[in-house]
Amino acid sequence: MRYARTSLALVGGLVAALLLAGAPAAAADPGPPPSSMASLGDSITRGFNACGWYSDCVSRSWSTGDYSSINSQYLRIRAKNSAINGKNYNDARSGAKAADMPGQAATAVGQGAGYVTILIGANDACTSSEASMTSVAAYRASIDSALSTIKNGLPNAKVFLASVPNVKRLWEVGKVSSSARSAWSLFGICQSLLANPTSTAQADVDRRNRVQQRVADFNGQLAQACAAYGANCDFDDNAVFNYPFALNQISTWDYFHPNNAGQTVLASVTYAAGFGW
Repeated sequence: MRYARTSLALVGGLVAALLLAGAPAAAADPGPPPSSMASLGDSITRGFNACGWYSDCVSRSWSTGDYSSINSQYLRIRAKNSAINGKNYNDARSGAKAADMPGQAATAVGQGAGYVTILIGANDACTSSEASMTSVAAYRASIDSALSTIKNGLPNAKVFLASVPNVKRLWEVGKVSSSARSAWSLFGICQSLLANPTSTAQADVDRRNRVQQRVADFNGQLAQACAAYGANCDFDDNAVFNYPFALNQISTWDYFHPNNAGQTVLASVTYAAGFGW
């Protein structure tokens, strides 16, 4: 069937308009690579158990570490901007929760960081019991306070929010390991989720699902908070949460924290999901 040339033009214009309407907005210009950076968060960002027995190992941090094989965000940025050398501040603290982020943010402001990464929430969901998890409202309030501190003190800084890791994935890959189950029980690790790891009782199934939902809710709040912050903030769109990490990427000392391989994956996944320097 033959169409008139005018009809073809109209159809083509309509298709083009629809494609444009459905296309995502162009990403904001990230600007030049930063000349300083600070990492906020908990033991994951401190590199806990990545190189020593129950100790921090900041050189192995996915964000600001300088251990070559990890190829952290800091090292990737340094390869593009040597001015950042030595200006990689790790302000995270093992055991930190979202409530600690405003204080850490103030430290980053004092350091004049040009780029700030935040990975927080595992300790807010992984608690001694389901009842002691941080509420979604309290989590969001702490994130908003931290972001406000950064925006007011470092108005030109770039901020990267990493999604909270999928802690239920930890249970899925670790429950078959007697060593993992023993460590979780002996050290009381993330009992809100990891208690009774082999149980198939409906109460335990439901509990694990509720903890998983709390993590998903935290990530939803991170996305909203970052969008409200504006162009200088980038959320990873759940890249960390969605990564299907394996048991061999977890420390065999506690079967909870990322080991060298896990930190390497975090560096790669987060950098790819970030500003793209």
